Amino acid sequence: MKFSKILVANRGEIACRVMRTARTLGYRCVAVYSDADAEAPHVAMADEAVRIGAAPAAESYLNVAAILDAARRTGADAVHPGYGFLSENATFAQACADAGLTFIGPPAEAIAAMGDKAGAKRRMIAAGVPTVPGYLGDEQGDERLMAEAEALGFPLLVKAVAGGGGRGMRLATSAAELPEALAGARRESQAAFGDATLMLERLVEAGRHIEIQVFADAHGHAVHLGERDCTAQRRRQKLIEEAPSPIVTPALREAMGRDAVAAALAVGYRGAGTVEFIVDAQLRHYFLEMNTRLQVEHPVTEMLTGLDLVEWQLRVAAGEALPLAQDEIVFSGHAIEARLYAEDPYAGFAPQTGAVLHFRPADALRPGVRIDAGIVEGGRVAPWYDPMLAKVIAHGRNRDDAIRRLIAALEDAPLLGVANNGRFLRDLLDHERFRSATMHTALLDEWSSGDEPILQRPHPTEADWRLAAALFAGPKGWRPSSVAAFDLTLSCGGEARNMRVGAGAAAIEWQVDAHGRLRYTQDGITRHATLHRDDDTLHLARDAAVFVFREASPLPSAAKRNDPAIARASVAGTVARLEVGAGDTVLAGQTLAVIEAMKMEIRVTAGAAGIVTAVRVLAGTQVEAGAILMELDIEEAPCLPMTKPF
Repeated sequence: MKFSKILVANRGEIACRVMRTARTLGYRCVAVYSDADAEAPHVAMADEAVRIGAAPAAESYLNVAAILDAARRTGADAVHPGYGFLSENATFAQACADAGLTFIGPPAEAIAAMGDKAGAKRRMIAAGVPTVPGYLGDEQGDERLMAEAEALGFPLLVKAVAGGGGRGMRLATSAAELPEALAGARRESQAAFGDATLMLERLVEAGRHIEIQVFADAHGHAVHLGERDCTAQRRRQKLIEEAPSPIVTPALREAMGRDAVAAALAVGYRGAGTVEFIVDAQLRHYFLEMNTRLQVEHPVTEMLTGLDLVEWQLRVAAGEALPLAQDEIVFSGHAIEARLYAEDPYAGFAPQTGAVLHFRPADALRPGVRIDAGIVEGGRVAPWYDPMLAKVIAHGRNRDDAIRRLIAALEDAPLLGVANNGRFLRDLLDHERFRSATMHTALLDEWSSGDEPILQRPHPTEADWRLAAALFAGPKGWRPSSVAAFDLTLSCGGEARNMRVGAGAAAIEWQVDAHGRLRYTQDGITRHATLHRDDDTLHLARDAAVFVFREASPLPSAAKRNDPAIARASVAGTVARLEVGAGDTVLAGQTLAVIEAMKMEIRVTAGAAGIVTAVRVLAGTQVEAGAILMELDIEEAPCLPMTKPF
């Protein structure tokens, strides 16, 4: 079980994170990469790197044969799967073992046991671990599933028995919603995991998502490393995780820890794993599933315990016993992690792609702050993979300390060039519902359907407009007070203004250092911000919000992007399916096509009623943002085409 060279079968921040620890321990590292990642940070960090295929994950990071061949060619004798992709694929784990490679994770049998959600739930019932009532049967016809749903009662969750990460999961609040929920869950599960088998589970309303980190070795030892609260999530995707949970009592922690260890032992587990529970308003906990891998949010536990969980993984995989017994594990303070996603929270959380113009996490680093990133300034965010760009983690003496430090870190390390959720995370951390620990897993989804202020797009202030005008008007360095006044036209967020820039009391002095940090004096106060100037565009970041100002061009736009007669892809991705064909009559708001990008399905809807005159793409086609999907003959007064995530 000894090994010396580790192939990391992943990308992004987790590949970088695994390599950091592995190299510290003296292991050599091999990276694998797709065409989209040839210049990615994890490739540069590795001792060796091997191309394994084209950009789509199915042709690269999910290509088992290519990964095993890369290990053979480089002499790697161990494989770390990270999380996502093949990390919970029992066939891959077994293929590594068959090839003589040490798989840095649990045995294939344990992955298979917990990967079958229905089977895992049966095992937990046998082991005495409390579970949520549901249907686990083999009969998968709609008629049987609808009958079981009626017996369980609504609301309920339709869940894929394979995979995880929120894929293949739908909420049905009534019998009328169930057919669409079944169809959507089947489709997504088949596409993501190659298995359309479903299970039903009664929804625990107003519940909190609490998970327990467990570790087991090959010598019969198993421990838990406390809980993480992952209640702040949207569409079953986590946004903020913290430890300890603000609602977990010592007695509940002991009970959940005991049940989590029992769950691991029930399947002969080895290595790092996470047992997920839902906790109801009466603080009763129910088993949801076990993730047979390292979690995205593992840094929260690391900062709380002072332990390196990847080091533990490597030592256990090498045959060593767990470094500590249960009573030797110590928890200190409070830690919180926020996930920085390439998505626009103010446009239905639509996925975003493009160039990273400015991202310097070192600007935010201070004692108690950690940033794990898989992107660098000058790189590009592609549509092929998960939208998570980085994780910002803060540790403090207590919860208030951790929140304050995390907010400051988000403000001090803005990402410019690609729309992201940085400001939304900052506002969520400071929201009364988060600070008072009264959130539940469906709260953000409820906000998305209303007018919650946190989801209203921030707008530049009058001072921001004046600052932008001064930055467009003046040269780099201190703006001289003698420059004569003149006018220019700027736009930002759909608003255009004619700005008067001139000398006198209203003049703004500013300068930019080599790191893109702006220091300016306005209205007698000197402040700091972050900017990036690119031709006629200026990106200005303040308080974690990014405002993009443009100087108006005298030339008209060549692309009529708001024309309802043309349906365009709002994001780069794959055309998952076409809902209509040429000659079909459609109504305003009717779904025309579905784009899959960054683990989301985005509907493209008709901006007005009319007839489809042409379909320009096929299902399965890769398209860029703005690509023409269909053309329509409009019959009514037009309104703008709409796109929204499912």
